[in-house]
Amino acid sequence: MIPHREWTTSRRDFLARAGLGFGGLALAAMLADEEARAEVPKIDPRQPVSPRTPHFASKADHVIFLFMEGGPSHIDLFDPKPELTKRQGQPLPASFGKVFTPMGVGGNNLLATSHKFKQHGKSGTWVSDWYPEIATVVDDIALIRSCWADGVNHVGSVCQMNTGSILAGRPSLGAWVTYGLGTTNQDLPAFVVMNDAAEPVGGPRNWGNAWLPATFQGTPFRKDGAPILYLNPPGGITDAQQRAKLELISGLDRRHAEPRKDDSRLSARLAAYELAYRMQAEAPEAVDLGKESAETKTLYGLEDDRCKEFGAMCLRARRLVERGVRFVQLYCGSGSQWDAHSNLEGNHSKLCARSDRPVAGLIKDLKRRGLLERTLVIWGGEFGRTPMTEGKDGRDHNPYGFSMFMAGGGIKPGITFGATDEFGLYAVEDKVHVHDIHATILNQLGLDHLRLTFPRDGRNERLTVNAGKVIKPILA
Repeated sequence: MIPHREWTTSRRDFLARAGLGFGGLALAAMLADEEARAEVPKIDPRQPVSPRTPHFASKADHVIFLFMEGGPSHIDLFDPKPELTKRQGQPLPASFGKVFTPMGVGGNNLLATSHKFKQHGKSGTWVSDWYPEIATVVDDIALIRSCWADGVNHVGSVCQMNTGSILAGRPSLGAWVTYGLGTTNQDLPAFVVMNDAAEPVGGPRNWGNAWLPATFQGTPFRKDGAPILYLNPPGGITDAQQRAKLELISGLDRRHAEPRKDDSRLSARLAAYELAYRMQAEAPEAVDLGKESAETKTLYGLEDDRCKEFGAMCLRARRLVERGVRFVQLYCGSGSQWDAHSNLEGNHSKLCARSDRPVAGLIKDLKRRGLLERTLVIWGGEFGRTPMTEGKDGRDHNPYGFSMFMAGGGIKPGITFGATDEFGLYAVEDKVHVHDIHATILNQLGLDHLRLTFPRDGRNERLTVNAGKVIKPILA
């Protein structure tokens, strides 16, 4: 027999228990709200990249991401610092504390830019003389001067700008976009990648699918010749023979895939065979610049040895989005060539000349063809560079504050947003994290970054890793 017990409680106990109960209610509401916002796109396995309806009305249909790999120097291109010029050669003020940089140069002296800044366009946007052609399109761009990231080295930082995390193993931005929206042209890849030199740091993971279905990964295109090796059949093989071979292989693959429905690699392989067959006619024409006018080729700088290679890539990007490709990523200086630890002048002179006319030409060409309104163009690298010198004439990595810009796709033109401190070291006003950049890109495509999810290991995964906010002040 259980003895009778007087149940008494103090006011403190009552409030503590009641508080815990209310906390549980709040947590349940938050979790319910998260699940309500989580959505998994309905994907037809037979046509995995067929167009899908966005969460809300979009402002952009396509993305062209111009990735300046290696870290362009914002304080030499878009973010003038008179105080830096004034204090040339002096130590960074002690008030900044100890600054961690990969090469350990936080205590070195300040290095002023050697280039002239002027205001351009009706917007009065500041641009240095390293980018004279981009200066002519400032009224079409939104310059963000307050970006920051988590990585300090190229491997993690390139990975984060492409996947949302400094740790490898997550899907790329382009893969998430393709997963969420599909594409309108079923005869070309939904997500195309082009490099101008060596393979980017981190390699294919920068355009990979990770644990998303494999069909959403990016397709690398070669910069010269046939866009994809071995796309066409050997000579003497008729279309009927190739079609029969493809149908036989597809039948065998489908029989093999039937008991393995959870293996996305098999469905991706089937889709890839079909896409390769359709691309034989479409892809070579899409990247063939032969029918472009001489004026258009000049606009992109194809007659200039300094920029003709990247110019051709930008022109092909326009042709791809014109044909319905959803996401195009171009690497300028791939292999971390913007990484000016020394000889900043020589390094950036070369790479600015490589990118200036092509980037400006792309924006002008998209605009005059009526494509810029629905195409979101992004320029930027994985981080910026320090105001302190490394050695005699270089700058170290700076993830604490740097510049990027966007154009088209519902972005407010002719504005400058955010700011770094008086030396350009830290973002201090309207700070914009990589997650915010990704959330904004998805938003312009009609996707809520919190609703676009993929179920994995009992949780809903997101590109922005449950963080980030849309940069509303830069939206038109």
